Amino acid sequence: MTPEIAKLLETRDQWAQQALEQYEPLVTHIITTQNKDVNHICYTMDFMLDFCYNEKMLLLYRHLCKYLMDIDPQTTASYIQAYCDMWDEEGVKFGNNQEKKEEKA
Repeated sequence: MTPEIAKLLETRDQWAQQALEQYEPLVTHIITTQNKDVNHICYTMDFMLDFCYNEKMLLLYRHLCKYLMDIDPQTTASYIQAYCDMWDEEGVKFGNNQEKKEEKA
């Protein structure tokens, strides 16, 4: 690995850590206050999605998806799909995506 690529990866990891530090309290607040404002939750998830390559951010994103599922299942499904389109084409992080696996067979 070239030094330039190593530096980019290090910077990317630092950004993800900073994002996690910012979004963890926001997600906690949304859930603990039982905030049902779908627009606010979606706004938060829109920005979190950019950092879901990071496992800890993905766990936080999934936690918020689980919370949103009880409020608006259709919107939750669109955020799961957005994650899969962006970071998980094989569908292994949010569960097995059987349709894609069957298409490849």
